[in-house]
Amino acid sequence: MIGILGGMGTQAGLDFCTKLAKLNRGKSDQKYPLFLLYNKANIPDRKQNLKKYKKVLKSLVEGCKFLQRNKCKFISIPCNTAHYWYKDLKSLIKIPILNMPEVVFLNAKKNCRAKSKIGLLATDVTIKTGIYNYFFNGRFNLISPPKKLQILNVNKSIKLVKMGKTKDAEKALKPAVNYLLKMNCKKIILGCTELPIAIFAYKSFKKAKLSRIFMDPNLILAEASMKKYK
Repeated sequence: MIGILGGMGTQAGLDFCTKLAKLNRGKSDQKYPLFLLYNKANIPDRKQNLKKYKKVLKSLVEGCKFLQRNKCKFISIPCNTAHYWYKDLKSLIKIPILNMPEVVFLNAKKNCRAKSKIGLLATDVTIKTGIYNYFFNGRFNLISPPKKLQILNVNKSIKLVKMGKTKDAEKALKPAVNYLLKMNCKKIILGCTELPIAIFAYKSFKKAKLSRIFMDPNLILAEASMKKYK
């Protein structure tokens, strides 16, 4: 059984579960994966508590141990920023935990030329802590929007998704996307799990899956989860 530690945010966790289901669409009920979603929405805000590392870690450990006790074979965490705590979290949990930035890197390694420019749209904390740079630096040139676009567009888009204003979120994100395209980025990582909702919410799953520009970590993690599940 797949253990899913969600609630960061709630819509992102549900989006991950939806993608797990859609990857198996057309099969009988019995052939869908067994999974347990723990929507642990009371995990402290990762951005506000970055300096209170142990406070967030404690809550993440509690969530993972709940999934561990309930016979999950491994854990997927559909939140990019939470992977700042990955190393310590992994050392405290007995079952495997998939690493979202790592599986996104492996996907890029398979589908992008070395040294190509790849855009990263993410929270301030994801960018600041370098959880994507750890894997991408050396093989790819990772580019993020300048501070003004980050504040006025990326952060705003994330907030709008959490408020349920998906169309407004897509509109807010466009200037940041356009900047990365002008920088000749061959791919753009939607490195906050709210952002795929902003981009793809009103498009078909097929279009999201076949996008030539956007890399959806939630979808990539769902595919990696299914591969490990089998």
